[in-house]
Amino acid sequence: MTQQHAWTAERIPDQTGRVFVVTGANSGLGLATTRAVARKGGRVILAVRDEARGRRAATEITADQPHADLEVRRLDLADLDSVHAFADRLRSEGVRPDVLINNAGVMAPPRTLSAQGHEIQFAANHLGHFALTGLLLDLVAAGKDPRVVTVSSINHRRGRIFFDDLSGERRYSPMGFYNQSKFANAVFGQELHRRLAATESPVRSLLAHPGYTATNLQTSSPVGMVKLLFGRVLTPLAQAPDQGALPQLFAATDADAHSGRFIGPGGMGELRGAPETVRLAPSAADVETGRRLWDVSERLTGVRFPLPNV
Repeated sequence: MTQQHAWTAERIPDQTGRVFVVTGANSGLGLATTRAVARKGGRVILAVRDEARGRRAATEITADQPHADLEVRRLDLADLDSVHAFADRLRSEGVRPDVLINNAGVMAPPRTLSAQGHEIQFAANHLGHFALTGLLLDLVAAGKDPRVVTVSSINHRRGRIFFDDLSGERRYSPMGFYNQSKFANAVFGQELHRRLAATESPVRSLLAHPGYTATNLQTSSPVGMVKLLFGRVLTPLAQAPDQGALPQLFAATDADAHSGRFIGPGGMGELRGAPETVRLAPSAADVETGRRLWDVSERLTGVRFPLPNV
């Protein structure tokens, strides 16, 4: 995409008849994504940990878009029981998502364990989305132009999987384990693409990242240095959420967003700018790493995908 033809939300095609599940839809990138999709006629299920905040977000959107088709449902990605309950409810009510946007994230908290005993960032950012995708994949596959969009980060290039210490029991750093979770997102999205392609599935698996965008992901971090650096010092350099959401919106809606692509801002350092195809770290595309993370994720979540092991 050239700068003269920079992609914007105005170029989103009509989404009437499509159903989107957006995790973390009550604020930041998720709220911007929900607003843009609803404006183009899509039905959006706001999958949020705090239903009150989700309802406030929906009210904010409908104040500007009275005909927006929105529904708020509780989903705590750090709790696998909540993930199962969310997916079971969609299935029992006959809701068929066409697009799943794995957007929600936790950034740099002190070491905390999830309800199932996993490090909270790995649990919420990766395992919860892995399980949710596996539980909904057959429903998505039956949809209209079906897609799974997983939101990673520039920081995936600094990450690796601590296979011998996934919970940080021996050694933990808030940003190190954030980077691990974002690397896991990247590995998962690429491995999902590989497995879908091997079965000629209609589902597209794409990755996206927002560059540097001002959201409460940074400002709500309990780690003082992270909050100071990203929430104050660097804020003037950040994009607004409406701009930062463009890569995942392009991945979710544009006809040219082909499975396996990684979409991010096209400006200097991928920090800001119109969405373009960007480079995935070679280590995130490593087949053996993908297989190993997949096997570990299935074991830790108990979720098996309706896909062969290729």
